[in-house]
Parts: sequence; structure tokens; C-alpha cells
Amino acid sequence: MKIKLTSVIVDDQDKALKFYTEILGFVKKSDIPVGKYKWLTVVSPEGPDDIELALEPNDNPAAKTFQQALFEQGIPLTAFFVDDIQEEYERMRKLGVVFSKEPTKMEWGAFAIFEDTCGNLIQIQQV
Repeated sequence: MKIKLTSVIVDDQDKALKFYTEILGFVKKSDIPVGKYKWLTVVSPEGPDDIELALEPNDNPAAKTFQQALFEQGIPLTAFFVDDIQEEYERMRKLGVVFSKEPTKMEWGAFAIFEDTCGNLIQIQQV
């Protein structure tokens, strides 16, 4: 058994696609209309056949409540790994990304938390 797909809840799929590709550097893999939404996934350019990230619309009231509660509590919805957290932090800040937590060193490595413009806090970490 292995993980091939995971998802983030987003308040606007088009805005999410723009942020996740133009700012974070992911690559669009799937963009298939499904009613008023779409099956929309992105992948890392470093592993285009690895794990896909679905940009799921938060149209479900439970999803909206969950997303809002995590955001208000300062809890990241997911985490992405980077090779150099300081370099990635500086690159993203120059692009206007808002960080709620600057790079912080821990015993296991370092992490930072940013807003994805789609209703989520996302953590980046370096091990």
C-alpha cells in the first residue's frame, strides 16, 4: 500500500491553482470539469509521477467549518518538505507570501508556516 493522492481544501480552485503553481512551483497534472467544480491536481516537478495533491473545493459545510477551525487555531492543514527552509522562506516572501511563523529551528530540523491564500495554513519543513 502507498500514498498516491492527498488533498487540501480550498475556497477557490482557480486561485489555488495559481498559488500552488506560480508561487509554490507545483505543476498542474489534472484539470477535469466535474459539474461546477473540477478534478484539479498538482504535482511536484521533482516527482511528477509520485504523489498528486488535489485542490478540493470547500463547498461542503463540514469542510468549511474544519478549514476555518484549523486556520483560527493556527494549525497547518498539511506540510511540504524543502531542502533549504531559509532560502525557500526568502523566495516566498519576495513573492508576497504571508508567513504566520518564520523559520524556527527544532531538534529535528526547522519549520515555518504560511497562508496559501485559499483558507489554509501550510507548513514547510526541513529535516
